[in-house]
Amino acid sequence: MKRRTLLTQTCAIAAMPITAIPGAALAQNLKAEYRMSSVLPPAFAWGRASELWSKLIRDNSGGRINAKVYPGASLVQGDATRELTGIRQGSIDLVCGAPGNWSGSARELGCFSLPFLFPDHKALDAVLQNRAFMAQYFDAVRKAGAEPLAVGETGFRQLCNSKLPIRTVADLRGLKLRIVPSPMMSDVFTELGANPTVMSWADTQPALSSGAVDGCENPMELFFAAKMHTLGQKYVTRWNYMNEILLFAVSRSTWESWSAADQKAVRDAAQDAAKSNIAEVRKFYAEDLSRAKEVGVEVYEPSSAELSTFQQSTRRSYNKWKSQINPALVSAIEQIVETSRKA
Repeated sequence: MKRRTLLTQTCAIAAMPITAIPGAALAQNLKAEYRMSSVLPPAFAWGRASELWSKLIRDNSGGRINAKVYPGASLVQGDATRELTGIRQGSIDLVCGAPGNWSGSARELGCFSLPFLFPDHKALDAVLQNRAFMAQYFDAVRKAGAEPLAVGETGFRQLCNSKLPIRTVADLRGLKLRIVPSPMMSDVFTELGANPTVMSWADTQPALSSGAVDGCENPMELFFAAKMHTLGQKYVTRWNYMNEILLFAVSRSTWESWSAADQKAVRDAAQDAAKSNIAEVRKFYAEDLSRAKEVGVEVYEPSSAELSTFQQSTRRSYNKWKSQINPALVSAIEQIVETSRKA
C-alpha cells in the first residue's frame, strides 16, 4: 500500500508544471556555489560591499543561493579587465566591480571614468537618479552580457605622492604614478605630463614602499585602509577627478537560470548592499581631511580656477575617449551634470 502511494505521488509530481513545484524541490537545480568576483578584499569598502551582497543573497533566499566572494579578482588571475570575459564565459556568476575596468571590451561601460566629469556628489547623484539615463546605461550592460542590478560608488579618486604638493599641472611633470590598466587613464596622465605606470593593486604597495613609483590615484578610503601614509605618501591633492561607479551584476546565463523569486531575492540584496556601500564611502569622504591631518598628511584643495586648469589640460584625452565610448551617452551625462549645477 505504501509503495503504491509513493508511486502515485511521484507520478503526480512528475506531471506538475515546473512553476508549481515547491521551492525545496527546485533547489536541486541550483549550483552548490555561485562565484562572485571583487577586486578588493573586505578590508576595503568595495570588498565589504561584495561580502554584504553575498550575505544578503543567502539571507533573502533562505540559504538556497550560496554566493561566494573571490577577492583580488582571483577568478581571472588578478586581472580585473578580464572580469567581463569571465562573466560571458561562465567562470564568474556575479560581479561587484568597476565597469571602467571592462571598457576595453565594452567601451560604453567606461562612460563614468572620464576625467573631471563629476565635480561633486550632487552631480553624480543627479545622473544615478535619472531613470531615463540609467535605463540606457543598464541596456548597455545587458548588451555586454550581464544583468545589472544596482549601482554603488568606489569614491572620488584623489592624487597622492611622496615628492611634492601637486598644485599645478607643472607639478605633475615626470612624476611616476601607478594607474590601473586603463588606456584612457594612461592618456589622461600622460597629457598631464606625468609618467603613468600600469600596475596591479597587489604590486602597488611594495612599489610605493621601495620608491619604484612616486604615487598613485585612489579614493582616500583606500588610502587609509592601506595605510599609505606609512609608504611615503605624504602629499594629497583633493581634486575629485573621477568617481567610478560600483556595479552589482549577474552573468546572463546565471540570471536566466533563476526563478523570478530568486531573481528578486538577488536584486533586492544588491540594492541594499549598494545603499550601504554609498553611505560608507561618503562617510569616509566627509572625514578624510581630518583623518589626513591626524596622520601628518598634507592635503591640497585646488580652487575652482585651478581645477579648471587641470580639466582643460585633459580635454584632448577627454574628447578622444568620449568619441570612442559613445558621444550620445556621454553628452547625456554632461547635460544632467550641467542641469544639476543650476538647481
